[in-house]
This record gives sequence, structure tokens and C-alpha cells, in this order.
Amino acid sequence: MRHRMLNAKIHRARVTEADLDYIGSISIDAALLERAGIHPNEQVAVYNLSNGERFETYAIPGEPGQVRLNGAAARLAQVGDRVIIVTYVDVDADELADHEPRVVVVDENNQPVPHDGDGRLRVAAEPGT
Repeated sequence: MRHRMLNAKIHRARVTEADLDYIGSISIDAALLERAGIHPNEQVAVYNLSNGERFETYAIPGEPGQVRLNGAAARLAQVGDRVIIVTYVDVDADELADHEPRVVVVDENNQPVPHDGDGRLRVAAEPGT
């Protein structure tokens, strides 16, 4: 049996821009993508803490500190809204004990901050960890 599990999470990112005329996607600080283990063009779910909207799109590398909603997604958040960006992965039942998602908590400038996890959730301290 396979289980859909959290794989990566950027927690409480602040939307810095919304560009309705861009073709689509969400532009995310490239260093945050790497730290969280989210790949360019990977599907992401976005949960808007400010208005409750939930939607899916794909991630593309952005400028430092940037979290820009592009295309149709630009209608689902305003600059300044806080969002959670996640990816999921299917894990075989016999691999569940070893599965550990990568969680990056960010400040108001979308910079990683220290976070005490609960043993399952952790901040990836350096890219690739």
C-alpha cells in the first residue's frame, strides 16, 4: 500500500507580488526551493492563510525573497498574504518510518528562521540536507 505524505513545506511565506498577465505558476526564491527540496516545475499546493483559498500550480525559481503568484493564481491572494506551499509524495508502507518531510519556516521577508520541530518536521538547515 502507498500513502500520500507531506514531502516539502515552506511555512508562512509572504506573497510579494501578483502578476495576472504572466503565463502561470508561482515564482519562489530559488534558495528556498532548494532548501525545501522543491524542484523547478514541480506541482505545489498553496494554502492561503489570509483568506482560506487553496490551489495547485507549479513552482519556478524566483529572485531572493520573492513569492510571486502568476497568471490565474494571482487572483487568489494579495500582496502581503501569508501562504503555506507544500508538495506531497507517495510512500510505500514499508518506507513510512524513514520518511521525513523537509520544512522551511520563513519570516516576513521570506528568509528561513530557526524552528523546533516535533521530531518529524524539521527545517532543512542547509541545501541538500
